Amino acid sequence: MCEWDEFPQATELMRDVLAQGLAGRLPPFQFLTAPDVSTSEQRDCSELWTRDRLAQSVAIRDDLAFSFDRAAPGKIRIGYLSNDFHDHATVLLLIETFEAHDRERFEVHGFSFGADDGKAMRRRLCDAFFAIHDVSAMSDIEAARAVYDAKIDILVDLKGFTQGARTGIMMLHPAPIQVNYLGYPGTLGSGICDYIITDRYMTPMAAAPGYSEAFAYMPHSYQPHGRMGAIGRKPSRAESGLPDTGFVFCCFNQAFKFTPRIFDLWCRLLEAAPGSVLWLLCAERAEGNLRGEALQRGIAMNRLVFAPDMDQSDHLGRLQLADLVLDTAPYGAHTTASDALWAGVPIVTQAGDTFASRVAGSLLHAVGLPDLIAANEEDYFTLAAGLAAEPDRLAALKAKLKRERLTAPLFNVAAYTRALENLYETMWSRRIDGACTAIWAATK
Repeated sequence: MCEWDEFPQATELMRDVLAQGLAGRLPPFQFLTAPDVSTSEQRDCSELWTRDRLAQSVAIRDDLAFSFDRAAPGKIRIGYLSNDFHDHATVLLLIETFEAHDRERFEVHGFSFGADDGKAMRRRLCDAFFAIHDVSAMSDIEAARAVYDAKIDILVDLKGFTQGARTGIMMLHPAPIQVNYLGYPGTLGSGICDYIITDRYMTPMAAAPGYSEAFAYMPHSYQPHGRMGAIGRKPSRAESGLPDTGFVFCCFNQAFKFTPRIFDLWCRLLEAAPGSVLWLLCAERAEGNLRGEALQRGIAMNRLVFAPDMDQSDHLGRLQLADLVLDTAPYGAHTTASDALWAGVPIVTQAGDTFASRVAGSLLHAVGLPDLIAANEEDYFTLAAGLAAEPDRLAALKAKLKRERLTAPLFNVAAYTRALENLYETMWSRRIDGACTAIWAATK
């Protein structure tokens, strides 16, 4: 809602909850948004959140008595666990990777605890997977048995601690290898997953103490993005509620990622670029507060323009009207960043130390634009203000993005999928060899 009167105290209030050591009180996802929090503190939060449930799961796991053969399977069976197997941001990123999996080497299953809406994306997923198992009506124990009965070798959790998660299934360890991937930008804490799929920029070796999982490094960005997503018609500025002239700063991140500090920077940018506007995604409960915050900073309320929700193709089409995308911090853009780059719009981001703060930087490296990663807030302001004031420089960036978009690693689905499969094969080889969990990379 962007009610920020008590925001300066928020991080310390959260730290106080952690210090009390009471499990289940501070959701880890909420803690990702707190400024100036370290990865180690985020790990502490995740482990406190699950501590009691993990302890309760031990007896259940003993009763289930799952046992696993260490012999190499004919095909490695991959199970993806999610409630988002429909037209959702996670699946929009992953669908082409699912479709590109090598069916000669892998048998790919979906385990869905969400509703089947029967729409086009769900049908497409049914074609991409060997099977979709509907575990939505099952208890965690029943769902874990379903994973075990399907003889899944590697179970990949696409939810983490995001909305509707069923982390309890993962706590029962129904597969010999368990992986934290894509859905949650941080560690799940000890006792849940063996690996987190990441890249060297997202989680450099020095970050290891903040993660319970071993780092499974992708060679470029950890995030997939297809190249078949249709970019709709570019509308007129008037059709999109934008003024006919003036620079368009854009951020289509959800409003919970906005902080007073980042909003200060945005208002400074609006002040430095006369006639510019800030184009945001509609946030019905926050819009009035944001307009008020702008007014307090000397910015006319009509310089904030709110864009309605629309389908993916039309959304990508209108994104082309943006001149520059501005990232949030400490919880930055994920899908919204790669969508902007796919639509040909550069993004300025400020790299922090946490996973959630480094996603846009990872994407910029994978698309050949690392110079758009700011080191701090002043660098962020200088970068964005300079691009707004130098149209030739911005045009050159956009031309580079358009020219290299189809050859950049970020959008190379085939190469991405082969690298991901290489990680899965290496995970399985390590298990057969009896290797203990450690940081490693697969870069083929």
